[in-house]
Amino acid sequence: MGRVAIVTGGTRGIGRAICEALQKDGFNVVANYAGNDSAANQLKADTGIASYKWDVGDHEACLAGCAQVAEEVGPVDAVINNAGITRDGVLHKMSFEDWNEVMRINLGGCFNMAKACFPGMRERGWGRIVNIGSINGQAGQYGQVNYAAAKSGIHGFTKALAQEGARFGVTVNAIAPGYIDTDMVAAVPEPVLEKIIAKIPVGRLGQAHEIARGVAFLCSDNAGFVTGSTMSINGGQHMY
Repeated sequence: MGRVAIVTGGTRGIGRAICEALQKDGFNVVANYAGNDSAANQLKADTGIASYKWDVGDHEACLAGCAQVAEEVGPVDAVINNAGITRDGVLHKMSFEDWNEVMRINLGGCFNMAKACFPGMRERGWGRIVNIGSINGQAGQYGQVNYAAAKSGIHGFTKALAQEGARFGVTVNAIAPGYIDTDMVAAVPEPVLEKIIAKIPVGRLGQAHEIARGVAFLCSDNAGFVTGSTMSINGGQHMY
């Protein structure tokens, strides 16, 4: 039986690509999702990957969901915190609800999932946590103070937790994707998207599988000396 991995937001887009990459590498993969039952059913039909439904922004739901996975599938060895939402708007028009919901899910979800799974990894002496940040958490983005703050927080969370896990064989890393060809980016108006692509040195959007292979490396035994790192996969759009 392979090691068990949970991928949050795992039924579509980047999350689904991560599920498939980890499955290919021998993990027993479980996808978490919040609401799209048809996507979860399609993932199961296409790959055999089971999906568990809960809100990663709900602390108790994460504890219960991860306990259920541990009981039904096995102890959780890897967590990929990919689930995220956007509620864009300039600050003077942004509601507290739009701020709070993005923070609750995007950043709070990382804490909730780590809280549920990190202690077991620590006790067993092996674990992988990979948090999906964003280029906009590194460079900022107009109209995304909530999203940029949450993703920037993920990068800090990663570095701090990495220090706690290192001597127990638990690595904690982040990936900061640039603009990837997903449903979220497809919703961007065409004129805006053209301007975004014009700023990407490689001249195109990224593909979900390119993020997934980065995650697969960070979850492998070969990445045991990599922790507290943020891997930027953005086509050269932001370098630092």
